[in-house]
Amino acid sequence: MQLTKENILKTLSRVQDPDLKKDLVTLGMIQKIEINGNKVSFDVVLTTPACPLKEVIKNNCLEALVEDFGTEPEWSLFMTAQVTTVRDAAPVLPQVKNIIAIASGKGGVGKSTTAVNLAVSLAKTGAKVGLIDADISGPSIPTMFNVEAEQPAIKKIGEKNIIVPIEQYGVKLMSIGFLTPVDSAVVWRGPMASSALKQFISDVEWGELDYLLIDLPPGTSDIHLTMVQTVPVTGAVIVTTPQKVALADANKGLSMFRQPQINVPILGVIENMAYFTPEELPDNKYYIFGKEGGKKLAAKYDVPFLGEIPIVQSIRESGDSGYPAVLKDGVTQESYMKLAEEIARQIAIRNASQSKTEVVEIKA
Repeated sequence: MQLTKENILKTLSRVQDPDLKKDLVTLGMIQKIEINGNKVSFDVVLTTPACPLKEVIKNNCLEALVEDFGTEPEWSLFMTAQVTTVRDAAPVLPQVKNIIAIASGKGGVGKSTTAVNLAVSLAKTGAKVGLIDADISGPSIPTMFNVEAEQPAIKKIGEKNIIVPIEQYGVKLMSIGFLTPVDSAVVWRGPMASSALKQFISDVEWGELDYLLIDLPPGTSDIHLTMVQTVPVTGAVIVTTPQKVALADANKGLSMFRQPQINVPILGVIENMAYFTPEELPDNKYYIFGKEGGKKLAAKYDVPFLGEIPIVQSIRESGDSGYPAVLKDGVTQESYMKLAEEIARQIAIRNASQSKTEVVEIKA
């Protein structure tokens, strides 16, 4: 076969994205083909820098090219990424591609710890990430990022005061904890808490982001409704432990997003504290809170099971010290990085297969 751009595209049109079930050419993932003698280079533009199938796609491309053109041409494949979105250039957060709700139903299941490590994991892959601490009465993000003493700057744009988010470990952050004294309690009624969340969304200079994670408080409250009424949410991630009481509340949290008037896609379920592994016995697993509760919840609602995170002392220590566990080598880093890749994958599948989420209008 003659070495031309048209023939190269014809060959690569046989290579499918394993998740999106369409060929790379139709998806617009093959770009910048250049032929210089027997040297050929082109870009493969993935749907996320966290793509776990990067090597699979690259090898499938090379196999197809060798099959059609033989081994003589010198192929240079550059794997790049452009995070997908179904959002329009809306007036609120116009440069944010995906808004992800991190919810639990029950408190104490490690939702904020999971949100923090997911945000840092996604940033480590090269994605632009922001994180909103929407737990107004119990903010924990400043502590977990070791920025408790920080205060965000204010800049004036036109007649409006805009908050500049704190940035740490490659993640842009906003929390009520930056605006109140460390030891003081935020005792606010629902409307005041909802108003604070609206400000965190619309009065903060988020800029360009691939993913904006919103760490929600436990339960199904005013904050949850305010979020879906303010911005179209790409999808929700449900965090639970295997425990029956946690699963009952996670069940309610998941059901809330699935209500017809809310209709936010569920990206999947994470099972936190899935098992205990002592540091001195790294191959042992003790299922303290039960086994595979999160997996069963995902199966019940026919949503993806994103993965499980063990109980490891270093995760707790990392939260207290403000240096997330995913930044340290070891089993927890691997678990969180895999989790981030799986969530990025589910977002790409959701964006390719489902219509955009609308802002919710709930009539009293």
